[in-house]
Amino acid sequence: MDTNALMMPVELDVRVFDELDRLLAADADLVVPTAVLDELEKLSSGGGTEGVAASVGADLATRCRAVETEETYADDAVVELAESGEVDYVVTNDKPLRDRVLDCGIPVVGIRGHATLAITEP
Repeated sequence: MDTNALMMPVELDVRVFDELDRLLAADADLVVPTAVLDELEKLSSGGGTEGVAASVGADLATRCRAVETEETYADDAVVELAESGEVDYVVTNDKPLRDRVLDCGIPVVGIRGHATLAITEP
């Protein structure tokens, strides 16, 4: 899961974990790179909707397993996991990141329509 995926509940009114349960196995091993956790922490110190969304995202991230990567930039950490084959899907609504992950041959879960997630295959 990337930063904006964890911020979707506030920013896009998406029930991310309910949608993931619908699309994937309810017992899926959800992971989040520690670089994403760091980014959420930095964003949560800001004000406005983004700060609130990041704070909620950081709370939601506790439902995921934190994974260390060599990369410290969040998007690069997600791509590192995709390239390593450690993940079966990446959850993001970031189009440039989606394209990078699809180039790695990994399906991407992202927003489709209003408050619904769908899988895009490489």
